Amino acid sequence: MPKTEQLLRRIDELEKQTGVRRTIFAACPNSPAVISASLRAAKRNNAPIYFAATLNQVDCDGGYTGMTQEAFCRTVRFETEKINFTGPVIVAIDHGGPWLKDKQRTERWSTEDAMNGVKRSFEAAVLAGYDLIHVDPTVDINVPKGEIIDIHLVAARTVELIAHVENFRKQRGLPQISYEVGTEEVHGGLADETTFDTFISELKRGLSEAGLDGVWPCFIVGKVGTDLDTTIFDGEVARRLTAKVRPLGSYIKGHYTDDVANPEEYPLCGMGAANVGPEFTMSEYRALCELEELEKRHEAEGRVAVLSNMREVLLEAVRDSHRWEKWLHEDEKGKDLPELTSERQDWIVATCCRYIWQQPRPLAARGQLYSNLGRLGVDAEEIVLGRIERDMDKYFRAFNLIGLNDLL
Repeated sequence: MPKTEQLLRRIDELEKQTGVRRTIFAACPNSPAVISASLRAAKRNNAPIYFAATLNQVDCDGGYTGMTQEAFCRTVRFETEKINFTGPVIVAIDHGGPWLKDKQRTERWSTEDAMNGVKRSFEAAVLAGYDLIHVDPTVDINVPKGEIIDIHLVAARTVELIAHVENFRKQRGLPQISYEVGTEEVHGGLADETTFDTFISELKRGLSEAGLDGVWPCFIVGKVGTDLDTTIFDGEVARRLTAKVRPLGSYIKGHYTDDVANPEEYPLCGMGAANVGPEFTMSEYRALCELEELEKRHEAEGRVAVLSNMREVLLEAVRDSHRWEKWLHEDEKGKDLPELTSERQDWIVATCCRYIWQQPRPLAARGQLYSNLGRLGVDAEEIVLGRIERDMDKYFRAFNLIGLNDLL
């Protein structure tokens, strides 16, 4: 049985024994600092950790983190060994599907090229030792703006991608992996429960026809109230969706859990897992800004020779990347970053830093900041990691995961 299913089954058994419900916490590994902080937080909370990496972050071309699938798994392993963490670690692809990688969308890859590109990414993930793949073919650049992709096409492409992975895995004698399907995005067509039901039915039929009756996703993404601009989890919807999928052997997975106002309701509603990502980029950014203020105070006292200009460097790098433009609201389209309100500028820079952390200028500025403070006895890296860990702790606590490793 794949590692993810083993963990979910054991959590179910413990619920029957103790009455305590749990939700698996999944962190989006958008920087080396977040990877390190995730494992440190998991060790301190004595809990499992799940990494959900998008193809924008980690892929055959290195993604914006600079890591291939193999390098990512190696990094996780090295960080795990560094702190002697012995609990479960799940490594997964998040939102794996055609045109969900920015490069495919901006260069307008053909359907064949986009699907083949995703298949190559999945193959690399399986070879690297990933535990789970989120199959998400819910975007199609050929669908006119304002229209939603046909749910039958979504189901057919989901089956095609799962079948490809299964054939590739079996040909090489590799272990079984787990799957996640669906999306919370409106463009994916699963926003209403009727379409959700249609997708489940089509997926079941398609997998059977492909000779994959023994393959079924352990997670199905549900639209449970949270998205880019909302932070309220809808427990009533979550319970209804859970009731639909649990008889099939699946669990509802939540996305956009960042800064959710009521995380403690996730386990109460039977949510299997929840992803948190951009929130930790913001944690890292805020910590660096705080350190820069400390650096400036020391510089004013003549104790720092050359300032890092951390915040300015990050703002310029984010602006030059142009990747922030996809997060603009409709009434902001066409505007340059400095033309936005100060509040929106701050939000965009804070959340879009994940795209440029590993670029030369931000790396050099961070090195300068750490060096300036280090010679004054300040462990800047420890402060950054501590801030990220603090913001992760609330999820370990709210999802009832503290101490779970002792019970597995």
